[in-house]
Amino acid sequence: METGVLIAFIIYFLVVLAIGFLFFKKTNGISDYFLGGRQMNPYVAALSAQASDMSSWLLMGLPGAVMLLGLGEAWIGIGLAIGSYCAWLFAAKKLRKHSVVAGNALTMPEFFSNRFKDEKGYLRLISSIVILFFFVIYVASGFKGCGVVLQTIFPEISLVIAMLIGAIIIIVYTFMGGFKAVCWTDFIQGLLMLVAVVVVPMAAMGHLGGWSEVSAALDNVGFDNFLNIFYDGGEAMSFIAIVSLLAWGLGYFGMPHIVVRFMSIRNPEEVKIARRVSLIWIVIALAAAIMIGVIGRAYYMETYGSMDGFDPEHIFILMAGDMFVPIIAGFLYAAVMAAIMSTADSQLLVASSSITNDVLGKSKRFNFSESQLMWISRGVVAVIAILALILALYGGDNIMGLVSYAWSGFGSAFGPLMILSLYWKRMNLQGAIASMITGFAMVLFWENFMDFTGIYSLLPGFLASLIVGIVVALVTPAPSKEIEDEFDAAQVYEEPMGQ
Repeated sequence: METGVLIAFIIYFLVVLAIGFLFFKKTNGISDYFLGGRQMNPYVAALSAQASDMSSWLLMGLPGAVMLLGLGEAWIGIGLAIGSYCAWLFAAKKLRKHSVVAGNALTMPEFFSNRFKDEKGYLRLISSIVILFFFVIYVASGFKGCGVVLQTIFPEISLVIAMLIGAIIIIVYTFMGGFKAVCWTDFIQGLLMLVAVVVVPMAAMGHLGGWSEVSAALDNVGFDNFLNIFYDGGEAMSFIAIVSLLAWGLGYFGMPHIVVRFMSIRNPEEVKIARRVSLIWIVIALAAAIMIGVIGRAYYMETYGSMDGFDPEHIFILMAGDMFVPIIAGFLYAAVMAAIMSTADSQLLVASSSITNDVLGKSKRFNFSESQLMWISRGVVAVIAILALILALYGGDNIMGLVSYAWSGFGSAFGPLMILSLYWKRMNLQGAIASMITGFAMVLFWENFMDFTGIYSLLPGFLASLIVGIVVALVTPAPSKEIEDEFDAAQVYEEPMGQ
């Protein structure tokens, strides 16, 4: 075990734990714990949103796919960049305003419920069930990812111990500090990820002697058109394949752990700053991740020869270890952990808020104080994390495959409804329920019976949810005057001075 690498990891873990402890002292209520009191700096909100989105896919999954199959795998990155920007442009500011006007909603389920005056809580219940189910799987995949990365870097540690270490760190700082701790750790982790994803491919290209040497090495990858974005694994990509990869971007409108960042920004007018910061980060990060795959293929072939037996998802870790002294390599390795942890912590907190705020907090059978709800939510964080850890330990190797299922499910169930809620005054409760159920059901149907089409389930799920929501709203009674007046008020809402 390299001492320098271990020191770097210890420093990284101590920093994130210190942030959790700091905000444990500064968290004064349920709004603080779940939404940071709507006082988040736009730079922090932007980097937190992007870091919590990417997971290990940025430094392992995307580079590995490009390294193995070529530049055609970049289309999913292009779709995500476009989708992220559109969500910030069309949803962020409106949601920040409307969530305040609609009863100061702290979560996405609460916003939907308040927006349509759902007195019986159907929307809260349905969306909370969807969030809880998929985020337990998401967090489990994060814990598993932590274990795999730590074991790859420190082979002396068993996979179980490695998963436990990653899980405990995430649980502790999320438990203590809540949303502020998660956002500030994600901010730092986002910066670390950005530095790492840029430095490693540039160093590898310099090691090979420049782009001309990289390009020459790629002439012998075993198939043609490696650098042609319209080819994947040497085969020309169909229009359907490209559209399906681009469709991943639609998911941003319905991701609970991302849209909650929109709601947390301290002033709606600062959304523009956050949007620009977010765009810069995601374009640089995704472009650099793609270059890791491209340059990594050339580097591996020139240094090691045949790729037989090598996992291309480990190319970032391999190049960082080869080209940097142990303590620098350790911080670059920590960027992979940062990618995983910044996603898992956000999802853990959102899953907890769905139970605490949207179910227990709104139930007429209980009468919890804010202080009690905050401590209950901390307990729920621990319980959900334990369930996710058990699933990661004993759930088999198929957990990671369910992440794309969950992304599609969230994007289809919540994305169209978010757009209709923010832009269509005529949208009503019946249409909202129909839209949410249709989107989720379509994803289940498509994944199980229509997978042969090659179309990613998010695309038909999103379209079906959007169409059904509009049709049902039009054939059922219009929303009440109270709902329409609230919608109008949200359009002209301005943050009070001093907020």
